Amino acid sequence: MNRIGSVTRKTKETDIVLKINLDGQGKNCIDTGIGFFDHMLDGFARHGLFDLEVKVSGDLNVDSHHTIEDVGIVLGQAIAQALGDKAGIKRYGSFILPMDETLAVCAIDLSGRPYFNFDVTFTTAKLGEMDTEMVREFFYAVSYSAAMNLHIKLLDGMNNHHIAEAVFKAFGKALDMASMEEPRIKEVWSTKGSL
Repeated sequence: MNRIGSVTRKTKETDIVLKINLDGQGKNCIDTGIGFFDHMLDGFARHGLFDLEVKVSGDLNVDSHHTIEDVGIVLGQAIAQALGDKAGIKRYGSFILPMDETLAVCAIDLSGRPYFNFDVTFTTAKLGEMDTEMVREFFYAVSYSAAMNLHIKLLDGMNNHHIAEAVFKAFGKALDMASMEEPRIKEVWSTKGSL
């Protein structure tokens, strides 16, 4: 059975329709209006093996902020929806991803308790039409709306494109691992009995 989350969110700033299948094959159809952001979400979905559909109409005449942050909120909500009560999942996931000179690490606990730690520095203000400061805002929004503990750290890297791409792909790989079913247990993996 596929675990699917589907969320629609409409505000004065953005109109978003998003669907994610955690048990997919990395197929996606993404149109946020921000080419570089689409490229990052493609890397996340493809390497996490998530089927992802994202359609956004945002106030890009202002800047990229609302579109990227709101996609993060909606993606987090869809992940939480797809996970349900989280019974029988591995819960924890981590991945160290190399991309040329860049090395990024992402660690996740699908604990139901949001916490976010981001230690990544960019040396350019923009990548295409995407403000690099929005990378942090996107992941902050995902972590809090999905209620996940999310740590992202850059271990090495110089090229800003590689840094951003490594971070998104590492997140995809770590989330795939954390959301994977653990065949040895059927209940929620917690001493509390719930997440």
